[in-house]
Amino acid sequence: MQNPLEFIRRYYRENVPDRTQDRLLQYALLMRLNRPIGIYLLLWPTLWALLIASNGSPSVGVSIVFVLGVILMRSAGCVINDFADRKIDKHIERTKDRPITAGRVSEREALVLFIGLCLTAFVLVLFMNLLTIRLSIVAVALAAIYPFMKRYTYLPQVFLGLAFGWAVPMTFAAQTGELPPLAWLMLTGTVLWATAYDTMYAMVDREDDLKVGVKSTAILFGEADRVIIGAIQLLLMLVLLLVGRQAELGGIYYIGLGFAAATLIYQQKLIWYRQPAECLKAFLNNNWFGLAVFLGLLGDLVLK
Repeated sequence: MQNPLEFIRRYYRENVPDRTQDRLLQYALLMRLNRPIGIYLLLWPTLWALLIASNGSPSVGVSIVFVLGVILMRSAGCVINDFADRKIDKHIERTKDRPITAGRVSEREALVLFIGLCLTAFVLVLFMNLLTIRLSIVAVALAAIYPFMKRYTYLPQVFLGLAFGWAVPMTFAAQTGELPPLAWLMLTGTVLWATAYDTMYAMVDREDDLKVGVKSTAILFGEADRVIIGAIQLLLMLVLLLVGRQAELGGIYYIGLGFAAATLIYQQKLIWYRQPAECLKAFLNNNWFGLAVFLGLLGDLVLK
């Protein structure tokens, strides 16, 4: 029996014109589907919120809508980010070959793709309750505004945290129909987490950003970057401890937090000498932090 995935690949190669294949590839690259770390970092807080809001038994429909929504909105965020940075990316070594700045995708194509992704995500949200639909409007606004913040403020990483974290109150609204204080506490934790890991990411491009005039927390913090990131990580762990207390979670959750804390210590080791490659590795390591918290939650709520 033929492998279904291989059948799809062969059908695609044999029946889809080469030009269409190229356009689809460029759109996939623009959406960074080849680098799913952003999807993971957006997905983990969403899954945390799903588990806590549902007491370990999330609705299948809500879960499907939010997992697909994460993929769509992260992709939309990448598209609008590259559109906003199209004149900046060409001056930065890591980004100079991205589809828009390299001329492989037009500005019009990018805007149409962004709108299409947002509309698709909105259609999914229409299956949720009215409160969730209202919150989704804020989510789109945050996704559209964030890429332009690096021109006006040194805190674009905080705005990224809000954009990524807004899925948390939306998840509570979809699952429970309300927004308890716990939802806002978890949003605060997500903002802290994103600020820390995206500052590590900004440390990779700090020298290039200084040359082209792009702002970031990595530039704002300067020589105090490691200390401030460490302080933010401590606040993050405090928030997650408070989440455990408010949600009446048990020992397995705190074991998960222990493993998560170990990843933060490792990240501090990686960024110690501020080497770009090591800072990037620290940023990527946050996927394991998110997984550790998720497994702690899952284990605790399933066995409760």
